[in-house]
Amino acid sequence: MNIFLKGRHPNRLHKPLLSALILSAAIFYLGCTHDYVADLDLDLTNSLNINSKTGSYQGYIMPSSTDYASLPNQDPKNPVTAEKVALGKMLFFETGIGLEPKYPVSKQAYSCSSCHIPERSFTAGRFQGIADGAVGFGISGEKRKKNPYYDGSEVDAQGARPLPVINTTYVTNALWAGTFGSFGVNTGTESVWSQDTLVEINYKGLMGLEANNERALIVHRQLINKQITDSLGYTAMFDEAFPEIPESERYTRQTAAFAIAAYFRTILTNEAPFQNWLKGDVTAMTEQQKRGAILFFGKAGCVSCHNSPSLNSDPHLFFSLGVNNHYQTGYSVFRTDSHDKRNLGRGGFTGREEDMNQFKVPQLYNLKDFGFYFHGASKTSLKDVVEYFNNGIPENKDIPGTQITPLFRPLHMTQDEMDDLTEFLANGLHDPNMLRYKPELTMSGKVFSIQYSVFSIQYSVIISNQGASRRVN
Repeated sequence: MNIFLKGRHPNRLHKPLLSALILSAAIFYLGCTHDYVADLDLDLTNSLNINSKTGSYQGYIMPSSTDYASLPNQDPKNPVTAEKVALGKMLFFETGIGLEPKYPVSKQAYSCSSCHIPERSFTAGRFQGIADGAVGFGISGEKRKKNPYYDGSEVDAQGARPLPVINTTYVTNALWAGTFGSFGVNTGTESVWSQDTLVEINYKGLMGLEANNERALIVHRQLINKQITDSLGYTAMFDEAFPEIPESERYTRQTAAFAIAAYFRTILTNEAPFQNWLKGDVTAMTEQQKRGAILFFGKAGCVSCHNSPSLNSDPHLFFSLGVNNHYQTGYSVFRTDSHDKRNLGRGGFTGREEDMNQFKVPQLYNLKDFGFYFHGASKTSLKDVVEYFNNGIPENKDIPGTQITPLFRPLHMTQDEMDDLTEFLANGLHDPNMLRYKPELTMSGKVFSIQYSVFSIQYSVIISNQGASRRVN
């Protein structure tokens, strides 16, 4: 078709015709773009269908947080109920049960949420979590530090980077080493349970969350009894949550642990873009996030280990990626060093040579909120994590090559591919509304993250009065 007019410069188009051409080009471009996006959706759907344990992409969909019957891995001794969830939600943030600190200066000044902060997707705001024995907080826990009244060996510090308590309904055995829980991967490990008084709880026949939570209340110096529930206003909530348990046994660490476990199972990242895409909203993810997801479930091979609705692993799988431990990263850490058996991962629990330096495969939602990655917090950005996997070179020279999983190898991704994968991990898997799981106030009227400044003032006064009685570090 001749698009030029006689008598005009051949490079000048007639304006109405030029507009029509631009519109036609736009329609053609949009059509191509639509086809490209549709192809991405189809490719991702096919990849999910291939990898899903159910044979369908729908196998990656998380249930509603209030659909209690659909929450997996519930303990038969502790079915989830609304009453338990309500109680557990309060106790998790309750500083009033922090009644067994090393020193009175920290009494009722910490809670479970000291190291599992909603604003950080329920993990610590710094490289190492500290409960009893710390002061300060910052915006989301990043300025929490050792209380100078405490020696470093006296604080309640996490030996490894604390795992987030999101999507834990997909966890059967708790902690990096899968230490707690009487069943699943711990079947056959009974011979080591009595070697540690805290691990003896596995003899109770409990699932991982229930066993770990009861142990945690002891380790983290928290106390529950009838006098305390009366004084803090929780007795009625315990009665509603556990009416089948005799009153003489109702107000204990175990029932508190059961309530917190029920609450944990409801903390789901089911509003993330990937979850919304799975549920039918094809616009929920960007093109780049979809390309990253295709890499995740394809070329990058992430799905080889991370294959569940929460993108954690089969509970029997533990791997070594050759990353550094806490004490090897240059951070000023407490209560962990080269002799800490927790740094041996699964092997530190079982004592088996084949388990040495093998760690749990964690879930992958809301990673961008964490700020520190791997059990030793050796990486501080998702870009660094993706590059580490792409290079496939272990950083910890103390771990024998024979213990490194063969799945950890160079991936040969291009920079654009690494960028796409990082975008999927950072934003495609990010649920932006985790504060929906946080109470405004506890029954005592306090929530850890909003009372830290008050405690810091009280602490300063106490220290000034007691400075002569104890060396302050």
